[in-house]
Parts: sequence; structure tokens; C-alpha cells
Amino acid sequence: MELNYKNLNPMHNVTIYSTPTCHFCHMAKDFFKTNNIAYTDKNAAADPAARKEAITKSGQMGVPVIDVDGKIVVGFNEPKLKELLDIK
Repeated sequence: MELNYKNLNPMHNVTIYSTPTCHFCHMAKDFFKTNNIAYTDKNAAADPAARKEAITKSGQMGVPVIDVDGKIVVGFNEPKLKELLDIK
């Protein structure tokens, strides 16, 4: 599901593999919204292909798995996301 917000930063390609009940997934999405970062949300609980992608990219079965321009972050690691997204 592609999310569109006004004034989004289109400089980065961000995909989050998440589940509806994952607290850290919600924290990551709130972080993206707060920082005006456009992202694609793939539901790893409902979409077997998305789940397989997340596992292939991360080597793990947990979520969130966040892909920022091909760099993978497992879990909600705010300092690493700020670094990858050039957020001061």
C-alpha cells in the first residue's frame, strides 16, 4: 500500500514490511510521518510474497524490516534511520 502525504521527502526509496499488531512497526510509521518521509508499507502478515521478501532481505522473521535505498534495518532503530534518511 503506497501512502501519500503532502510535502513528503521523495529523496529516498523506503519500504517497511510490517504487521498490523506490531508496536515497533507503528513507531516506525509514526517516525516517517513526523519527518515527512514517503514510504511503501507491505503487510507481512497478510501478504505471503511480502513476508518472503522481508525474510530474504533481513535473514530474520521479525518485523519491522525497513529497506532504505537498499540498506536494511531490522526493528525500529531511530538513530540508524535518521542516518540513512539524512535527518538531523
